[in-house]
Amino acid sequence: MAVVRDLRVLLRFGNFRRLLAVRLLSQGADGVYQVALATYVVFSPEKPASPAAIASAMAVLLLPYSLVGPFAGVLLDRWRRRQVLLYGSLLRAFLATVTAVLMVSSVPEWLFYASALCVTAVNRFVLAGLSAALPRVVDADRLVMANSLSPTAGTLAATAGGGLAFLVRLVVSDSDTAVVLTGAGLYLCAGLASLRLARELLGPDPALVQPRLWAAVAGTARGLAAGIRHLVARPVAVRALAAMTLMRFCYGALTVMVLMLCRYAWSSETSGSDGAGDSVGAQGGLALLGLAVLMSGAGFFAAAVVTPYAAGRLGPGGWIAACAGAAAVLEPALGLPFAPAPMMAAAFVLGLTTQGAKIATDTLVQSSIDDGFRGRIFSVYDVLFNVAFVGAAGVAALMLPPDGRSVPLVITVAVIYAVIAAAMARFERQ
Repeated sequence: MAVVRDLRVLLRFGNFRRLLAVRLLSQGADGVYQVALATYVVFSPEKPASPAAIASAMAVLLLPYSLVGPFAGVLLDRWRRRQVLLYGSLLRAFLATVTAVLMVSSVPEWLFYASALCVTAVNRFVLAGLSAALPRVVDADRLVMANSLSPTAGTLAATAGGGLAFLVRLVVSDSDTAVVLTGAGLYLCAGLASLRLARELLGPDPALVQPRLWAAVAGTARGLAAGIRHLVARPVAVRALAAMTLMRFCYGALTVMVLMLCRYAWSSETSGSDGAGDSVGAQGGLALLGLAVLMSGAGFFAAAVVTPYAAGRLGPGGWIAACAGAAAVLEPALGLPFAPAPMMAAAFVLGLTTQGAKIATDTLVQSSIDDGFRGRIFSVYDVLFNVAFVGAAGVAALMLPPDGRSVPLVITVAVIYAVIAAAMARFERQ
């Protein structure tokens, strides 16, 4: 398999192996921490979950990426990136421990969300630092390969971290606090792993740093505006980004629906009639949520394997149309029964189609945007990607009933997928 062969080539670089280990531990910890927050918000017996609470949690998890992301590079070009990885991981370990303490304390809820917000804000610097450091650990001929495989490996690590969180929650300790502390331990391991990299190895070169911080921040804002103007003049990239933003919106809305189904509809079906019924039902719903996460992750992996061939045959735009078309047909067919088995199949299908479309979108943006603007456009892409997910959670909060069974939401999402498929197919014919 080409992916395995490329990874084997990259692993010959010792510093790449060390940087990849930091990424895997860091994003694995992200998966643990994010699942812990989700289960605390959705499955906590002390308070009833609601779509609005889920939307608030998603905003805390994702909006820092959008607000901090475009400006993270300004500081990353001033601080030693190895130190960013080290101190960022140690800071996240400390903040995650604070989150665990707040979970078992009688404190205002905003303090809990503030601690989670701080962890995810630091994440943006660490992830951007990992990407910025790649050119320092591989040669130029293999940089594209490294840029392709490293984020994919990180996504799989985050999915595995989510699986570990469910395992700890269901097998080791029925406690969200224990799961958060597991994530804190992984953050600490990521920080320790970064010590295997030389202090100066990852850059930046001090001679290339701009002398004034605020001038660099203002220059970044002007650069983003110039990047948006450059993007608007490239309709191929605009169409791909619009399609991907809408598909991410659909994925986010369905994610909230599955969370509510697991919490109420499916957990009540698995509960018993004795005094332990609620506990048994919650455990059953949590197990189904874990399975949905794993099925979606399997779809992400399948997309990484299938997309190079499919996009080569259909073209990137054609593959986006095919992914959206498949989702338009299969999402209502599998989703409208509101039953666990077909919904798990839907999680796999939507993982495959969403990630497949994202890979194709990345390709179209990279190929149609001038090299000098790519970094800025991908910052805009990052903002669109996360804001769409949070916006979808907000819309779902308005449409979903308490048990999560919403025919209008399923149909609306199917219509959006169909519109995307028709529009992208039309553009491809033109």
